[in-house]
Amino acid sequence: MAMYKGFRVFEKSKPPSPHSVLLEHRGKEDTILFESQAVAVLSAQETEAVKKQYTKILDAYGCLGVLQLNAGETSVLYLVMITGCFSIGKVGDSEIFRITQTQFVPLHFSQNEDRISEVRKLLNSGTFYFSWYSGAPGGTPLDLTLCAQRRNKTSTTDHRFFWNRMLHVHLVRFGVDCSSWLVRAMCGSVEIRTVYVGHRKALASVISRLSCERAGTRFNVRGTNDEGHVANFVETEQVIFLDNEVTSYLQTRGSVPLFWEQPGVQVGSHKVRISRGYEASKSAFNRHMDTIKERYGKQVILNLLGTSLIGNKEGEATLSQEFQKHHKESSHSDISHIVFDYHQECRGGSSANLQKLKAKLEQQLLDFSFYHASCTTNFSLQKGTIRTNCLDCLDRTNCVQTFLGLEILAKQLIAMQLVDKKQTISRFEEVFKQMWINNGNEISKIYAGTGAIQGGSKLMDGARSAARTIQNNLLDNSKQEAIDILLLGSTLSTELADRARTLLPYNTLHAPNHVLREMCRRHMEYTEPLPVRVAVGTYNVNGGKHFRSVVFKEIQLSDWLLDPHTKNKGSLVDTGYTDEHKSIPVDIYAIGFEEIVDLNAANIMNSSTENAKAWAIELQKVLSRDRPYVLLTYQQLVGVCVYVYVRPEHVPFIKDVAVDSVKTGMGGHTGNKGAAAIRLVFHATSIAFVCAHFAAGQSQVTERNADYNEITRKIAFPMSRSLNSHEYLFWCGDFNYRIDMDKEEIKELVRQGDFETILQQDQLKKQQAEGNVFKMFIEGDITFPPTYKYDLFSDDYDTSEKCRAPAWTDRVLWKRRNQSPELNGTGQESPGKLVFYGRAELKQSDHRPVIAIIDIETRTIREDKREQVFYEVIADMGPPDATLIVHCEETAQNEDSSLFDDNLVMVLLEDFAQFGETILVRFVADTMWITFRDGQAVLEAMKKTNGLLKFQDHDFTLSLKTPNWVEQAKEEIGLCSSNTVPLYSSPNQSDYNCLGIPEVPRPPRPLPPGRPPPPTAKPTPPPSPRRAMPKAGVISMPIKSPPPPSSAPPTLPPPDLPAQDEGVYEEIGDDSPGGPEPQGPPPPPPRAEAGSPPTGTRGPPPVPARSAPPPPLPARPRQ
Repeated sequence: MAMYKGFRVFEKSKPPSPHSVLLEHRGKEDTILFESQAVAVLSAQETEAVKKQYTKILDAYGCLGVLQLNAGETSVLYLVMITGCFSIGKVGDSEIFRITQTQFVPLHFSQNEDRISEVRKLLNSGTFYFSWYSGAPGGTPLDLTLCAQRRNKTSTTDHRFFWNRMLHVHLVRFGVDCSSWLVRAMCGSVEIRTVYVGHRKALASVISRLSCERAGTRFNVRGTNDEGHVANFVETEQVIFLDNEVTSYLQTRGSVPLFWEQPGVQVGSHKVRISRGYEASKSAFNRHMDTIKERYGKQVILNLLGTSLIGNKEGEATLSQEFQKHHKESSHSDISHIVFDYHQECRGGSSANLQKLKAKLEQQLLDFSFYHASCTTNFSLQKGTIRTNCLDCLDRTNCVQTFLGLEILAKQLIAMQLVDKKQTISRFEEVFKQMWINNGNEISKIYAGTGAIQGGSKLMDGARSAARTIQNNLLDNSKQEAIDILLLGSTLSTELADRARTLLPYNTLHAPNHVLREMCRRHMEYTEPLPVRVAVGTYNVNGGKHFRSVVFKEIQLSDWLLDPHTKNKGSLVDTGYTDEHKSIPVDIYAIGFEEIVDLNAANIMNSSTENAKAWAIELQKVLSRDRPYVLLTYQQLVGVCVYVYVRPEHVPFIKDVAVDSVKTGMGGHTGNKGAAAIRLVFHATSIAFVCAHFAAGQSQVTERNADYNEITRKIAFPMSRSLNSHEYLFWCGDFNYRIDMDKEEIKELVRQGDFETILQQDQLKKQQAEGNVFKMFIEGDITFPPTYKYDLFSDDYDTSEKCRAPAWTDRVLWKRRNQSPELNGTGQESPGKLVFYGRAELKQSDHRPVIAIIDIETRTIREDKREQVFYEVIADMGPPDATLIVHCEETAQNEDSSLFDDNLVMVLLEDFAQFGETILVRFVADTMWITFRDGQAVLEAMKKTNGLLKFQDHDFTLSLKTPNWVEQAKEEIGLCSSNTVPLYSSPNQSDYNCLGIPEVPRPPRPLPPGRPPPPTAKPTPPPSPRRAMPKAGVISMPIKSPPPPSSAPPTLPPPDLPAQDEGVYEEIGDDSPGGPEPQGPPPPPPRAEAGSPPTGTRGPPPVPARSAPPPPLPARPRQ
């Protein structure tokens, strides 16, 4: 049976009635109704009753699901339909189609085309495929996400290659059977050719599957992430089907599994930058290697990167060396790592030297073998794969994988006894060679935006290289955003999602907003305090790498970073830095520099990184004097540079590291002034560090304020994180705020040690008090002399012709965001305790370095407790479908009427309105189904009625449509979890889950007090002959107008904290209008006019409180 447009979409759009969409399949009696963000499967009888109200808007070949986008507190939904596709070929009873056109049907009145236009372009790009079953009824289509050998072990879709799985979530939540309504889409390439072998017909195919675990475009996504998933990871299968036999061979490709990046600006000159230190990349590298060994068996790393340390391939060679070093020093050194400089060995497009590579791989090719089976017997299994990489995993990788595929092809043909005629062999070789070329082009289009550069035509390759540059600089960002929307949907780019991301595992982030908000609110129940010491320093080095002074040899960087409390006590005031404090090591160092290079025109336009690298090496030596520290990462903007060093034992608990910088010089066009920033998540606490250099000049206060505000506004990290979205935010740098006093008067007061009088005229203090800059930030008491401006190698303030006045230009400030607003006034959350704030007497610059040491409280997660709280929240929120079934045991007196007449329905709805807003009413067989806006309303109704109602001498029983909603939530989480079945398990090895994902089944927990047990529906007795025909139909409830904005809550007194209470600030809302945060669904509208269905007058009760006061901060152990 040929593929046809079997889906039809109908729409009912008549305000003020709710927008409604009906999805119909010609091969099914049931239909799916989308209304008021609810989903219902309608029977044929219900459909017939309501269909006349709808108008057909399109026909389609298939449905991909429902795309959810955030719109403040709610989600905007789009039904994604396949309206154009192209047949690639048939495998058995399944036909493979390439998607060429899609249409997004809004499930709401307003159409926000801007947010989905790029997603539509992505889906229409010709890189997405699905399969369709055309055989006998009851069969299933070929699963494109599974290779032939895995299909022999499982029929479960591999979620790595299931690109539209998040589009299935909304329907799964309402109990829709997605396997019969939706298709599964794979991104990659599918090539199928028919090869005739005598009177028999063989199918030859090359299938590439792009993983969605770290998906993105060429210069937006590089290297690995914290989970060990790499960019452009592709599983490519070379397969032949003949009669009942199949043979396949798998290869993989993927980016170098380290943290690195490569900004794309000019053709052919993209500098490679290692974005994290060696120790910081170790855990991600090991995770990646563990994962591919578990998923694919034995491994060989085939590294095609350049090896020359001179010329434009220097970055490649550095990356290759780092890759080899990590491999050699890891526990995976038993894996062969073959370095083959493709450009050096195969110059001019000559592939003759690939025979050298064959010699190196010959034994592994023999050991790994390939898959060959019939319907009932496995003749051979593939036991391992070759993992190939170059820089982009595109052109060079394509050529080498083609070579290896054709080498294995000969063995596959021998196994299938197809080598009797040379003509047959040459025909297969020719077909596969062309398919491999097409496959390379398709993968390149996905990742780089153009076809592969194969070396066949210099003119064509040059044109494609130029096109890639245009693609990278102009189009990749919008394509990256489209990929993120498709894969993350409603979990993307909201403040609530960002907070949830620090607390929850990735496979729960798709949960509804009210679940995520409740998990964030109750975070104290499943986290424990962990004290951490942070040191933040700043030093304007006046244009160089002055590690030590030739004149003052006894003064070292360690005086500033390690011993600031003991050195130069004559110039510093010790702020209670006791022996107990000294025994506690610093956990995180954030060190900022200004003028790390001379701020001349050449450096401003083309920033040099040599000084930054030299400082990184020197700082590591200095910091590791007493105990080891490792470089996490650093970020440079011309002369501004910020470094983060951590103790090695903390590295495995740091994730989501990101950097950014902002130029503020010359109106934001040059980097002589600006800021560099680093953010990270430590356990379950987000921290950001900013090093800034503001505008200079005694009177440029307004310019400095503008610099601060512009930096705060413009710095943005991935997933739309801003500076103020972090729990802890530290600023350091040369802020250049001066003192509004005569310089001679300042010097005299400094000699007297009267800093308090001077600080009254400090520009930063005055601007902060006026609320212009650093609002709610804390700065320690300044008990040290001004840090600027000194004569070089001298203790004298500026004696030059300009004779600048002394000032505290170099500062450190911080604040903490209140993650538990309900604790305001209880003093539970402290912004941190300042241990030390002072300067050091390094005299190599005209500034003195400053350092602040602060004890903060971070949170660690108890995973077992988190899981318990999560399922408690799921249970408390009620079933996602929020549907209550009302059943009456009695029969209608008149066979022509229904028991649920209009009057009774009105009375029932009016009574149920007290529990919450009703959005949909259905009549199914002899029952009435009421869908509320919120699942808590259903629980409240069951609790208040105990499942029984009596109206007009009628007895009604109430039951939940989905009494097992908690178990259903576990299935939903499973859809968002990794589930890859190992390609090969040795005879003495059973399949296991190396990623540590908790098993879905878990023992039931006792029901908490105050929540009714989920009732079970009573069996319906068989109908008597006098039973009336069941009423069928749907009542659409009128749209509820939004409630007027409520008044602001009363202002609570500030927490009783020791002189630092302004450092804690409340959590920012989730892109929603101001006002108190709702504790449940919105209240129902006023009662409707007579003749229309009534609506509710009260919302459901608040979620039962479970929170307990957090445990006291444990004492920090001495180390």
